Amino acid sequence: MKCSTAIVTLILMFLFKNVSAQVGYKKDSLQIKVYTEVEYENYWAQDIRVKKVFCDYCSEFQKEQIGNEALRRTYFVRNDNKFRMPSGVFRHALYIRIAKKDFARLREDNIMQDSVLTINEQPK
Repeated sequence: MKCSTAIVTLILMFLFKNVSAQVGYKKDSLQIKVYTEVEYENYWAQDIRVKKVFCDYCSEFQKEQIGNEALRRTYFVRNDNKFRMPSGVFRHALYIRIAKKDFARLREDNIMQDSVLTINEQPK
């Protein structure tokens, strides 16, 4: 009886540990909403624009960098069948999640160091 109680207790402890680990990103990251627009003509993307970056606490430089990341992500999905249109403007809402420590490093004087939002390409 003692052994089965111990096993059940260990299983429950393991399950509760995993559940608490899944919500950890909310504690140490920021989620920023960005609106972009993709203009289509004959099913081809003609222009991609950032309409608005929703960040009250960001500097202009940080908003610009987050907007650049939103442009990059929208560029990658521009030919997805869910978004493609015969002609017209598709409005795309993005949520960009960034760690608080990386967001704090995203400053203009820190731009020459490793970039937070872009993928660093490996030399060939």
